[in-house]
Amino acid sequence: MISITWLHPDNLDFPPVGQAFDDPPGLLAAGGDLRPERLLSAYARGIFPWYDDDSPILWWSPDPRMVLRPSDVHVSRSLAKLIRQGRFRITMDTAFADVIHACAALRAAREGTWITDEMQNAYIALHTLGHAHSVEIWDGDQLVGGLYGVAMGKLFFGESMFSVAPNTSKIAFVALATQLQNWGFALIDCQMPTDHLQSLGAHEMSRAKFQNVLQRWCEPEPANVPWVFDNKLL
Repeated sequence: MISITWLHPDNLDFPPVGQAFDDPPGLLAAGGDLRPERLLSAYARGIFPWYDDDSPILWWSPDPRMVLRPSDVHVSRSLAKLIRQGRFRITMDTAFADVIHACAALRAAREGTWITDEMQNAYIALHTLGHAHSVEIWDGDQLVGGLYGVAMGKLFFGESMFSVAPNTSKIAFVALATQLQNWGFALIDCQMPTDHLQSLGAHEMSRAKFQNVLQRWCEPEPANVPWVFDNKLL
């Protein structure tokens, strides 16, 4: 029987991603912690944490994984019409903690969440350091949709999205992709395949090809400033 690699709290190293299990697909290691240095080390290697309150911290590197080039984002006619109506206000980095809390609450109400309190605190810390960013969709003063993720170099690693009004998570994703294209970003990592992401233009990429993308575009130091949308983005 092949045993899983357990990470030592004092060591930020990960095993090679090629050692990830086929079953469960992409599981690479367990243990460690969620301090910013470890999270950034993981993302730079194409690894992310995903677990629940009843499990230890689990680290994954799936093959294939879901990705999207910002220029390839698909906007349906109905979504384009909704965006043109101008009903919603779109912002960046104005309510990161509220977005991640909403993502966690929505999933907990449905089937349980992997966005544990520990995970929320870890990504809020990354946001404070300028590594994690959010998109917010507002209906008046009410937060009705959004997403969050981590940026390194010219890559954005999407983590989760939510909507409490129809299609607002899609608006957030389209707005993000459009802005990232303007900024010259190469890729949005969507991690796991879903019908929702496929409808927006995401596709599968092999782990080997994704590793090449990381080597070319993933830089360790982001700008330590809040993100702001360009004027008249959508």
